[in-house]
Amino acid sequence: MPLLVNLRHLEKHDLTLKGELPAEELDIDTRDEMVQLAEPLRYHLEVQKLTDALLTRGKLVLPLTCECVRCLKSFEYRLELPDWTCHIPLEGEEKTPIVSDCVDLTPFLREDILLELPQHPLCKPDCGGLKKPKVGKSKQNSLGVTPDSSAWSELDKLKF
Repeated sequence: MPLLVNLRHLEKHDLTLKGELPAEELDIDTRDEMVQLAEPLRYHLEVQKLTDALLTRGKLVLPLTCECVRCLKSFEYRLELPDWTCHIPLEGEEKTPIVSDCVDLTPFLREDILLELPQHPLCKPDCGGLKKPKVGKSKQNSLGVTPDSSAWSELDKLKF
């Protein structure tokens, strides 16, 4: 069920909306294996009717399940918009559709959430990435060169 605001309720006083919106309702296709919506969006919003628009302010919290792009470890990421504000025009060229005296806030939530999704999620800022596999200490590699010698020193040993 989308997040709807009834304009008739706003005629007398401002509205406070608090609750959860299922992740499926946001219809966000991240197309990214590294970022997945884990839980519902939690919101606490105040909606105010201006002359020809709605002013919506509040807090949005959306838990995400992410995979670190460096070490591939799964971790939880909390996307927070503590001072979210949205101006929704009711008249003019960019007016929002009004259906049965209701305005759907879901597209506006979706747009700002998409802009805030992590581009390259990291489990921690100083993540070192995947651990390099430890290889047994061999004296020579496949070319017969020891790790301590350089390719030039090996070439110097050639007799022409």
